[in-house]
Amino acid sequence: MAKARVQFVCQNCGTVHARWGGRCDACGEWNTIIEEDPTGGIGGGPGKQPQRKGRAVTLTTLSGEIEDAPRILSGISELDRVTGGGIVRGSALLVGGDPGIGKSTLLMQAAAALARRGHRIIYVSGEEAVAQVRLRAQRLGAADTDVKLAAETNVEDILATLAQERRPDLVILDSVQTLWTDAAESAPGTVTQVRSASQAMIRYAKSTGAAVILVGHVTKEGQIAGPRVVEHMVDGVLYFEGEGGHHYRILRTVKNRFGPTDEIGVFEMTSDGLREVANPSELFLGERNESAPGAAVFAGMEGTRPVLVEIQALVAPSSLGTPRRAVVGWDSARLSMIIAVLEAHCGVRLGQHDVYLNVAGGYRISEPAADVAVSAALVSSLAGLALPTDCVYFGEVSLSGAIRPVAHAAQRLKEAEKLGFKSAVMPKGSQDVPEASRRNSAEIADLPELVARIAGGKILTRERDGEDY
Repeated sequence: MAKARVQFVCQNCGTVHARWGGRCDACGEWNTIIEEDPTGGIGGGPGKQPQRKGRAVTLTTLSGEIEDAPRILSGISELDRVTGGGIVRGSALLVGGDPGIGKSTLLMQAAAALARRGHRIIYVSGEEAVAQVRLRAQRLGAADTDVKLAAETNVEDILATLAQERRPDLVILDSVQTLWTDAAESAPGTVTQVRSASQAMIRYAKSTGAAVILVGHVTKEGQIAGPRVVEHMVDGVLYFEGEGGHHYRILRTVKNRFGPTDEIGVFEMTSDGLREVANPSELFLGERNESAPGAAVFAGMEGTRPVLVEIQALVAPSSLGTPRRAVVGWDSARLSMIIAVLEAHCGVRLGQHDVYLNVAGGYRISEPAADVAVSAALVSSLAGLALPTDCVYFGEVSLSGAIRPVAHAAQRLKEAEKLGFKSAVMPKGSQDVPEASRRNSAEIADLPELVARIAGGKILTRERDGEDY
């Protein structure tokens, strides 16, 4: 009798090893290698299962009839914005986030909102009992809706239950790490089980037209746990983010086959659940200290939405041989570059100073258009001069010290005017800027010019015909 062959799979990266080891050679993680049976389920390899004769599939054309409502609108505008205008029928979405961030709360509120619109929703919980889910529904005011509820982890049982009645519009599975299928013999939560269970549910979504939302746990690095192939299999990946000590949450799109991938939805966590934040700029600017130096308001963009956020900088003399650089909410490598450009081209000496940079409200900035706002905040803190309170800043700084134009300048200025900001410091040559906004703004060509204006206290003055105006 042939000896049963086994393999050892890393549960962090999915690398297959010939023998067990304490540390994975591919990702470097310790105690993540688990013994699995390769003969069952997906990944068993050729020849592991009895072969069957294939069947011909029907070929069709690109043109043809489309279902009357290709998208399902939840009525929660922030969620509909992130998904690209609603959840597409037959799609599979993966929602990840830290423990306790509010993933189950968000999906319960979305399920209740969809049920009130007449859609058939099924909520399957693999982590909580039915009574626990009911308690959450009562707290969120969703207990009166017609959401079907089940507590099950076996994929075959879930699919058999879904096949009993008419096709649901949306199936929510919380979470994918608790699911297990008979096609794989490993324990729930392992790479093989997560991959097999996810593929079974995605196949159900594609074949029936029902939308499926999978909830995924995240690792300590912030990535969704399990094999990365699951993120490739689904149609959209959403991350639910939030900083400790702050009551707001951000739903961010990482992947979306049916819409943009740079949209965000902003929610506020309350005792009654998540509340939509229609204007995030007011949330991030709610506690400004307008007279303190080192604070600059950045006019940023998240997808199609302009967002205003305050950047705070503190520059203090250092008693250490190596000055400290601490950054919260921005790229630390980008800060080092800005400091180097200020020293090389502007004569701003920060080599003997500690530099602390913070994005107010716990918000995280990812676009390079914040370079000018960060530079203004650093120079303002070093000089001890407060910047104008009614001015916003945006622009990208190059290594030569030049300030490059950024996209969506008109939308940034429009959002600033709506919140009471009367002027802006922006790159020279910005496109599509209204003439009225251009007259009230300072267009800067390079970083030395910005530093000179801040040091001279004339950040918003321009010269024309020998006069300041």
